[in-house]
Amino acid sequence: MPVSEAEAFYEREADDRFLPTAYTRGPWDADSQHAGPPAGLLGLAAEQRPGGRPDMRVARITYEIMRPVPIRPLTVATRLLRAGRSVELWELGLTPDGGEEVMRATALLMKTAPDSVPEVSPGRQVPGPEAVPSKAFFPIPWDQGYHTAMEIRFAAGSFLEPGPATAWMRMRVPLVAGEEITPLSRVLTAADSGNGVSAELDFHRYVFINTDLTVNLHRHPVGEWVCLDARTMVDGAGIGLAESALHDEKGPLGRGTQSLYVAARG
Repeated sequence: MPVSEAEAFYEREADDRFLPTAYTRGPWDADSQHAGPPAGLLGLAAEQRPGGRPDMRVARITYEIMRPVPIRPLTVATRLLRAGRSVELWELGLTPDGGEEVMRATALLMKTAPDSVPEVSPGRQVPGPEAVPSKAFFPIPWDQGYHTAMEIRFAAGSFLEPGPATAWMRMRVPLVAGEEITPLSRVLTAADSGNGVSAELDFHRYVFINTDLTVNLHRHPVGEWVCLDARTMVDGAGIGLAESALHDEKGPLGRGTQSLYVAARG
C-alpha cells in the first residue's frame, strides 16, 4: 500500500482521498495510526463539507472509533443528516483501502453571528506554553510517528507519571501537505491524547483504550498551542473515563471526553 513521504500527517490525492505518512503512526502498533490525525481529518471534512454555510461553526463532534486505523490510504465520506436555519448535523466516515469503515463522526454545527451576544468566558487558567519545558513521549520503538510530529510541554505531570496532567501540544507538521492548518484541526489532532497524558495505570500491565472521543467547543480556538488539562477515572469493573478541559493561549475553549475499555494485559 502506498504511504506518502510528505512532511505532514497526510497528502491529499483527491478531494476525499488521503495518503497517510509515518507521522500518523501511534505508539502501540507500527501498522496503526494514532487516533489524533484521523480525528483531525474528519474535522477538516466537516469544515470543508459540500455546500457548507460560512456562518456555521463546529460546536460538537463525536467520534466512534470502531477499529484501529491502519496506515493505508483513506477515503472520507460526508453525509448531511439535518439542515436547519441555526444548526446542521453531518455524518463523516473514514474507510481504508480494502477495509471496512474504521472511524465515524457526527458533527454538530451552529450558526454564528459575531458580537451578537455578551461573551462569558474566563481568561487563562493554566500556565502558558512559554512558561514550561518540552518533555518527550515515553519510549517508543520507532523513530517517526505522532510522537515526533507533536511538540509537548507539561505544565503538570508527564507521560511517565501516573495521574492528572496539564499538557500543551503543538503540531510540528501540517495535517495535510501544502494546506494551512485550521484552528479546529489543531484541537482535534491533540484532543485524543487526553487518555495518554493523564493515564492512571501502568501501560505495561493494563490496556486502557478509548473507544470514542467527544469534543465540545464554546469558543473558536486561536494560536498554535492546545492545552489538555486532563484526568482519568477508572471503575474496578473495567470502564473508565478520560476528561480534558481544553485551552488555548487565550483561555478555556471547550472540553473533551473519552470512554475507556480497561483490562489487564494478557
